[in-house]
Amino acid sequence: MKRLFVLLAVVLFTGKVFAYTDVSAEEFKKLMKEKNVIILDVRTPEEYEKDGHIKGANLIPVQLFRYIYLAGFRDKKVLVYCRSGNRSVTASQMLEQMGIKNVYNLKGGILEWKSKNLPVEYGWK
Repeated sequence: MKRLFVLLAVVLFTGKVFAYTDVSAEEFKKLMKEKNVIILDVRTPEEYEKDGHIKGANLIPVQLFRYIYLAGFRDKKVLVYCRSGNRSVTASQMLEQMGIKNVYNLKGGILEWKSKNLPVEYGWK
């Protein structure tokens, strides 16, 4: 009930509803296998290199989102993650503001991914 109230308050005061979907690490992994998928790592380059990243991820730090336009992503499923799931929420909202409708946020970020012993790569590949 409390979540519904918060959602209604956000809609009433901002006029915005975000439709990105939070997914578990297992759901994220399944989505990665589908066609027309782009994986975005929105952390810093240092985190990407040293803390590991999901294979096939494209590094675009969330700090750069206000300077770029990703219209080419509109017909794709965009999978977004960060370290713990906070910056990726911001990135997911920004992607939707750009008109991208199929956005999936890895709930818990790469920390959750690693906790499930899912594979990561290190360095620049």
